Amino acid sequence: MFANIVLTDEINRAPAKTQAALLEAMQEHRVTVTGRTYTLGSPFFVLATQNPIEQEGTYPLPEAQLDRFMFMIGVDYPSRDEEIAIARSTTGVSLPTLEHVLDGSLVIQCQDLVRRIPVPDHIYEFSVDLVRRTRPDAGEAPDWVKPLVGWGAGPRAVQYLILGAKARAALHGSYMVRMEDVVAVAEPVMRHRVMTTFTAQSDGISSIDVTKRLLDELKQAS
Repeated sequence: MFANIVLTDEINRAPAKTQAALLEAMQEHRVTVTGRTYTLGSPFFVLATQNPIEQEGTYPLPEAQLDRFMFMIGVDYPSRDEEIAIARSTTGVSLPTLEHVLDGSLVIQCQDLVRRIPVPDHIYEFSVDLVRRTRPDAGEAPDWVKPLVGWGAGPRAVQYLILGAKARAALHGSYMVRMEDVVAVAEPVMRHRVMTTFTAQSDGISSIDVTKRLLDELKQAS
């Protein structure tokens, strides 16, 4: 865990205790061992891969752990051209070499820059309204959400919608966050935070479908 970037490969093949050990590090940026607490260096963030839960030997991650990941990005098979490029670059005599692009201090500067990008009030309101509508027991949730969603997104979803939108605005050279920035990051932010019911799953409705419909309704209302 004592690194700036920690990659956990096939995290949903690990036992529950191993997965739980990541919680403190991801949330508090510290590790406790035999009663002693060690602070992790900055910057620190965790990347993880997981296999489809339909595969044998995989286990769904606890909601508390899922919520600590900012994004969940679905990765499909590469295209034909990409597979050809992979085969060429990894089966030759000399393998590709990686070079440093950023150091820790520059990453911290970039993080500080992202946080300083201004956000209009209506963007905050839109983000909060989107998240609150995913909660089936909340008064803001549309009637169609209640039979499809068992558990909605929490406050971290709002935080990550805003931070993700800020980062996208910075990457696109924008001086402030726009609505399209929030819409662009909504799917990876909400994908693992909206837990669908058996009814939804049996009808082939995913959390992505729920998020897209809520986005469409909110954009029309605004």
